[in-house]
Amino acid sequence: MNYLVFDLEMTGTEPGWHEIVQIGAAIYDENWEKKSSFLTNVYPENEESFSLPALEVHGLTLEILDEAPMLHEAIEAFENWAVTTVLGHKKWQEHQKPGALKRLVVCGQSVHYDINFLRFAYMDLKQPYPFSFKTIDLYQQAYFLFRLLRENGQPTSKGLSLGALSEYFGLEREGDMHNALEDAELTAACLKEVFNYLPKFKYDPT
Repeated sequence: MNYLVFDLEMTGTEPGWHEIVQIGAAIYDENWEKKSSFLTNVYPENEESFSLPALEVHGLTLEILDEAPMLHEAIEAFENWAVTTVLGHKKWQEHQKPGALKRLVVCGQSVHYDINFLRFAYMDLKQPYPFSFKTIDLYQQAYFLFRLLRENGQPTSKGLSLGALSEYFGLEREGDMHNALEDAELTAACLKEVFNYLPKFKYDPT
């Protein structure tokens, strides 16, 4: 099994109006060992969609994005990187792409929010969404983990944001600004910590 952990930076919060300006992702094996990572900026076609709150989060100005690839170029590079990582070689045929992408379990923090943005991007490009519908959401996994820990009198995180979860697991962000790849890798590190709790719980059918 391969996990695709990804994160997006956008110009705002409304899919269909706001746009993706950065894609960050990493692919991990079944033991949560990283196989490869990916990061690209994306030039937004709708400059009017740029919102100040989003800019304060990621710091990606139009000047920084001036020479970034357009959405269709970034999406193609993202897909090709994922397929190459899954298949383990660069010499693959186009007919192999759908199967390779479907083999990835898509993961993230509140992952359906990012998936929704990505699906709108594919709709804008008039292309079918190619990734698997198998997903793992860090937010939901952590919610249930902390319910179990509280039931057993164990300390839990102050919240369920990526920052709060990273702090709880002793992980740190390198800078103040959000970076899609760093957030994807932090998400993966948190998911690995969550999964490490599984052997500690025992099931009592009574």
